[in-house]
Amino acid sequence: MISTVIRLARVGSRSELAAAVLLGLAFPCLALAALIPNIWLFAGAGAVTYAADWYLHQKKSHLVNRLNSVRVGLPIRFLLRQLLLVLLLAREGLAEQPVFYAAVACFLLFYGLQAPHGALAAFIRLRRTLPVVTRNVDLHGVRIPDAPPRALLHRAGEKMLHLDLPAVAGVVTAVLTGRAAFAYAGIAATLGLAVLSILLLLPYARRKRRVPGAGTVLKAVDTWLREYQPTVALYFSGSDDAAYQVNMWLDTMEQVDGRPIIVMRERNLVPKLGDTAVPVLCIPGGQHMMARDWSSLRVTLYPANVGKNIHMLRVPTSKHVFIGHGDSDKLASVNPFSKVYDEVWTAGRAGRDRYALADVGVRDEDIAEVGRPQLAPIRTWTGAPKNPIPTILYAPTWEGWDGNPGNTSLLLAGESIVRRLLDAPDPVRVVYKPHPFTGLVNKKAKAADERVRALIAEAAARRATDPRWTREAAAAQAGQAAARAELARVEARLAALASPGRKGTDEAETSRVSLADPHRLAEVKRLRAEWNDAYWRSFGWWEHRVVTGAQPHLYDCFNESDGMVSDISSVVSDFIASGKPYAVTDSAGVGADEFRRQNTAVRAAVVLSNSAAELDELLAAVADPAADRTAAERRALKLYLLGPDEPTSLERFNAAVRALTAKAVARNEGVAQRLAGQTIGELDREDGAAPLGVGDDSPEAVAEETGAAAEPTAVG
Repeated sequence: MISTVIRLARVGSRSELAAAVLLGLAFPCLALAALIPNIWLFAGAGAVTYAADWYLHQKKSHLVNRLNSVRVGLPIRFLLRQLLLVLLLAREGLAEQPVFYAAVACFLLFYGLQAPHGALAAFIRLRRTLPVVTRNVDLHGVRIPDAPPRALLHRAGEKMLHLDLPAVAGVVTAVLTGRAAFAYAGIAATLGLAVLSILLLLPYARRKRRVPGAGTVLKAVDTWLREYQPTVALYFSGSDDAAYQVNMWLDTMEQVDGRPIIVMRERNLVPKLGDTAVPVLCIPGGQHMMARDWSSLRVTLYPANVGKNIHMLRVPTSKHVFIGHGDSDKLASVNPFSKVYDEVWTAGRAGRDRYALADVGVRDEDIAEVGRPQLAPIRTWTGAPKNPIPTILYAPTWEGWDGNPGNTSLLLAGESIVRRLLDAPDPVRVVYKPHPFTGLVNKKAKAADERVRALIAEAAARRATDPRWTREAAAAQAGQAAARAELARVEARLAALASPGRKGTDEAETSRVSLADPHRLAEVKRLRAEWNDAYWRSFGWWEHRVVTGAQPHLYDCFNESDGMVSDISSVVSDFIASGKPYAVTDSAGVGADEFRRQNTAVRAAVVLSNSAAELDELLAAVADPAADRTAAERRALKLYLLGPDEPTSLERFNAAVRALTAKAVARNEGVAQRLAGQTIGELDREDGAAPLGVGDDSPEAVAEETGAAAEPTAVG
């Protein structure tokens, strides 16, 4: 019941729900206290409203947005509390007293000061918003001053509203004690702090504290592009939760042949980008994106099929390649949109055959098999569990956009799978790693995810009190304590290395200072490996675990597990690189034979029904190599899906880059000869549009081009 209420109210936890309920009850109590009147009830209810509001904003609760949408946002709640305080004064018989008029005047002046404060804060943010966000790009031609202290701009409106607290507390104290001096002192403090807040912002509105206009910044970007002359671009646009799709290609881009660059479109995704030495250029505005000179590019790589790809696909001097963000039998792997690219790169022969069977317009000669360079960290199976009991990874995919019941096993089979694993006759450890998109479309999937987590938590609690495991825990206690201490040390160091600049910087200052530091990046990579090792040592090899977030990585979970249960997704294809046994759930109930026929990656899998009755076969294969009936099929399937081990995937990937670069060069030289020096590939402009990238530096123009980008139109 509580979980249902939490989902409907869009609050993230029971504590947020409790704060929301208290907030909803406290305001009627305030009104009642003002009418009775009862100063003690008013003081108590008022304190609850302040505390609940503060807590919900600290937690960034979705309920805050819900309240704004029904016109009871934060300013209204503060105003209502102040009006009720004025009513309380009148009901206490103070309507003709100077303290009453002082309180009314204070609140009027206080709200009058909100406007200049809000305008200043908005102006400063706007004039510090660059038309681009960069990493590892030296914009030496742009003077970007230090950011204002974070305390001045972070949640500035909320902080300003809370400055009424001294006045409210002073007036309430004056009513309680009968001494008006408390009210006057609180009023003076509120108005003084409000004026001080405005004065503190004023210096940052001066021209020398603002970043240059969009035209100046874009000229510096153009200068850098001319100097760097990038040849291979990874182009990415996606939703807030899609950063993993670009992060998986960072290591490959660092080792690619040529001069690489990462081009992004959503500024909110840049902070979610992993550490990399590759230059990153995020250009949210479509006009700004198309107005840049990309003529040095020879190969552009696309991990996702989204609408904003069109802005780079217009560049004729580059060859465009869809590389995707995983290899699977999902429909997204044969999306008809893929025919807009010059080539489609698949991991192995299976990807080529999928396009042939789908017949969506992608020609066989435009497909290259390059392997999956990202799979290098996955360790090959030794043939036996690494610990005294095997670890089974349950990694279901998300529910997808189309409502197909076969997309994810969570909805129909998730609880059955986990229960059977937890109740297996021979004990196993369960590691559960859900897809980050789980529940994005279907709230039933989110509810199923919560139930699975609850099952694992209950089983972990039972195992913690079982005598067999308590003996193991006692023996491992010292080692786990040392691992936790190591985790704390590594996390502290990683936090110190997280930002190359000072604390509290904004996006503009970070773009100025975030130049590649090879020593820092090497240390971060080493520390992440140390973190991963310490993480798995910080708890017992028998302890069930729910793993969420970016760390530990999915591939680290592969290496820790001895078998896996998943759905039709790239997770299965990637896991096949380990050579370990795995199971795939036929949630749509098409039947094992038909399921294998339709899905290549299932050919060497144990096929599960929604009851998960077939799990015993997987557990037997994990425990005893002699019972592993699909080992030979897995080896053949690995070759078919991912290609040969030699040459390495990175070598094949780079060979494909070089071959396509040669095609681009030949094409460009041929076009240049045919046109005899005429301009080629000139960008189209909207009718009547001014030259792009120069001219209007007004705040309105900057806002139009640098504001939050709309969600990309997903087409795969």
